[in-house]
Amino acid sequence: MGEQKHIVAKLAAAFQVRHVLLRQALAECLGTLILVMFGCASVAQLVLSRGSHSTFLSVNLAFGFAATLGILVSGQISGGHLNPAVTFALCLLRREPWRNFPLYFFFQTLGAFLGAAVVFGLYSDALLDFSQGELIVVGENATAGIFATYPSQHLSVVNGVLDQVIGTAALIVCILAIVDPHNNPTPKGLEAFTVGFVVLVIGLSMGFNSGYAVNPARDLGPRIFTAMAGWGGEVFTANSYWFFVPACAPFLGAAVGVLIYQLMIGHHLEGEVQEEQKKEEAEEERLKLSSTATDQDV
Repeated sequence: MGEQKHIVAKLAAAFQVRHVLLRQALAECLGTLILVMFGCASVAQLVLSRGSHSTFLSVNLAFGFAATLGILVSGQISGGHLNPAVTFALCLLRREPWRNFPLYFFFQTLGAFLGAAVVFGLYSDALLDFSQGELIVVGENATAGIFATYPSQHLSVVNGVLDQVIGTAALIVCILAIVDPHNNPTPKGLEAFTVGFVVLVIGLSMGFNSGYAVNPARDLGPRIFTAMAGWGGEVFTANSYWFFVPACAPFLGAAVGVLIYQLMIGHHLEGEVQEEQKKEEAEEERLKLSSTATDQDV
């Protein structure tokens, strides 16, 4: 027993990652994997069962709870962003160093890629049975939409961009309110559940147009996987190169969300805190001067 513990300890020491930024990136990878694995698996159940084993509500519940679980897994290490748009917003606010952004983006996308691979492995037989051995991107019996987002028939590219900007801005505004120490603070330990609730609400209210990606990694990683797994390059060219919309528009939405929150709430709260700090510093200085004058009199 003692020898086994010794071997386990040696293995743990050998595989321990000591570089803090790399540990954070790995945490983002695993958290995003969990988000995509549970979320896309719920879509797979809906599509492949032709609605008999899932509903629109259950898919949104799955994504909401998946976001919660992903944040719980990675939050202590990296903050649990799980979304390059969230990382981008925090970098704009200087709460996250810009050097973290490209590494987080890569590992979040990698995590989403691996999450899609898990779902594909889980439902590979059902995927082939659903479309008689074909892997179809758009049209009848299409299955690429299980993994990445595609627009509804009524949606134009312009409206699609607006859809992603509004959805991401709403997500960022709510997240900034949740993590703002000067706003009504969320009880410690409940931040992940609150963010998951935000994802659920966005899905229930904004999921009709194109599946509310609002996350470049969540869409790009699985899209790359489907291109490699048999769906081919059409996953990038379909619907007038739609993939550019969920890959790029969320960053614009993140900037809009930061601007809205800061102009309407965040900046004012920060100003009040700074004024209070100045008053406290002035009072401390006055007390010091008063104490010095008293000592001199004595």
